[in-house]
Amino acid sequence: MDTEKIILAAASTYDKKFYFNEDFDMLPQRVKDELKIICVMHTADVGGIITILFDEEGNLLIEATADEEDILYDEIGSHLKIKEILKEHKELWESLETFYQTFC
Repeated sequence: MDTEKIILAAASTYDKKFYFNEDFDMLPQRVKDELKIICVMHTADVGGIITILFDEEGNLLIEATADEEDILYDEIGSHLKIKEILKEHKELWESLETFYQTFC
């Protein structure tokens, strides 16, 4: 059974775009800016696509993917970068999870 996930933000190195889910537009601009920086810096550093999303329990997840033919994508670097993001932005993550579980 596939669980429903709700995308909060995403960025792609392939089309050089950032996406922010308008359903969360009530978040402070500072938070939206920080999410944009996180996503864009990740794709600039390692390539591919990064997606920040909520699972059905309200846990915030980061998924990183790349096209199969993308020989420049740094999979190991991506995993290390995600661990770094989770550590450096722990307070932001906890606040977003609390927000989602309270209001959504």
